[in-house]
Amino acid sequence: MSVTVRFCGAAHTVTGSCYLLETPSGRFLIDCGLFQGHKTLKELNYGAFPFRPADIDTVLLTHAHIDHSGLLPKLVREGFRGKILATRGTIDLCSYMLPDAGSIQESEVVALNRRNSARGKSEVSPIYTQADAVASLQSFQPVDYETWVDVIGGVRARYWNAGHLLGSASIEIEFERESSAGQPLRLLASGDIGPDAKLLEPDPKAPARFDYVISESTYGDRIRAATTPQQRRQHLATEVRDAAAAKGALLIPAFAVERTQELIVDLVDLMERGEIPPAPLFLDSPLAIHATEVFRKHAASLDVDIDVNRLFNSSHLRFTETVNESKSIAKLTGFHIIIAASGMCDAGRIRHHLKHWLWNSRGTVLLVGYQAHGTLGRFLQEGAKAVRIQGEEIRVAARIRMMDEYSGHADGSEITRWIAARRPIQRGVFLVHGEEQAIAGLAERVAERIVPAAKLFQPVLDDIYELTTPAPTLLDVAHRRRLAPEAVTHLDWHNEMSRLVLDISDQIEAAADDRSRGVIIRRLRRALADRG
Repeated sequence: MSVTVRFCGAAHTVTGSCYLLETPSGRFLIDCGLFQGHKTLKELNYGAFPFRPADIDTVLLTHAHIDHSGLLPKLVREGFRGKILATRGTIDLCSYMLPDAGSIQESEVVALNRRNSARGKSEVSPIYTQADAVASLQSFQPVDYETWVDVIGGVRARYWNAGHLLGSASIEIEFERESSAGQPLRLLASGDIGPDAKLLEPDPKAPARFDYVISESTYGDRIRAATTPQQRRQHLATEVRDAAAAKGALLIPAFAVERTQELIVDLVDLMERGEIPPAPLFLDSPLAIHATEVFRKHAASLDVDIDVNRLFNSSHLRFTETVNESKSIAKLTGFHIIIAASGMCDAGRIRHHLKHWLWNSRGTVLLVGYQAHGTLGRFLQEGAKAVRIQGEEIRVAARIRMMDEYSGHADGSEITRWIAARRPIQRGVFLVHGEEQAIAGLAERVAERIVPAAKLFQPVLDDIYELTTPAPTLLDVAHRRRLAPEAVTHLDWHNEMSRLVLDISDQIEAAADDRSRGVIIRRLRRALADRG
């Protein structure tokens, strides 16, 4: 019996999670996520899937984050008619997150087409609409943790709490052998693994004894300083007090689900204790507001020592659901806090707040999560002096700060311990959902004492492996690749063009006089003419 896995996303990148498993009895996916980052990578969202959606029998969804679930509406729209198996927490979150994603895509395409029309370019269509997302919700079927469920003929799965997000799961999968005497082929897909110091979620769980493990590696090369929830709150308090001293806004680009709710809990608690100045705390994200209601619903499954309902009802907390309410925040003066999606600053209302505050030295931007390669958040994290937002150049004068303690991902040592607890792993560990440096760092750490280096694999986009051979066998798929491997891992020409435009502007402004500026412009024109 042949069993193959194709890495259709999250291969040397942290987004677009999607793995296609194929057996003689059918095909199923683990996740079907949206690509984020630079434009070349995001263009994959608009292209054809590397498989026929109608040929997919089932989807096993690890959790609700858009980089894992965000292309499910497109999958359904293009012919998928099977079931999407997910925990109840994941389904409740997806019921808000997917329609929100469709709405954002529709509104962003409207703005893009307005600019394209002015430039004489053709119009584009959204990846999917809000209506497509709502329709896809009919395909979801709930599963319980630690309970076997049939996937396709000869394949069953069991979900284990991954400690990453409400409803998140690592998925244990068994493939029956053709011979009744043979042991089943066993595989574990990690999903995203939560860290030790998670505020609302339990520690991750999963069994041992597998043939294969597919492991995330988001922070595989990074070891965080040991921390506790109390130490994290104190670090947050320091950042808030510094931002308050600047007398401007504190912008927190936050992932709408879990990260936002953790921040609210800590910020309100700090205000009530008098450890930070009381200030208006705006939750400016319809999705985050709805997600907060989901957390209220599932409060019993969260940390029993935290009174979630009381903290979410604080008089300091203000929900801004409508566009007009969001715009009115810009009229405020003095210190206030705005939590808005998206966490990587790539979409949503945070971009409007950044346009309003990035140029102002009284503003502070606090990054509290992973910033993917090629995103606006990553450029800010790396110290960009100027950025382009919706085609407009913005000089960065605001303070850019980073807190890693709110990450929903395990660090290198925590993932290593998680992999070690899955032993024995007979045939191999696939390292995915990480950038090159993170994967290499985790591979080095794991190979030291957990799994032999020969059993560690680092697939690139669209690699296909046969899993029933004594060791995983890479099949020849060069002709099927949607992108060259380097196109996934390197900044594309769109990013280089933006940087060039900003560099040219800097050089011209820094020139001594108009004559010098004219010399620069003429040299650029000659360079372009020579290229022609």
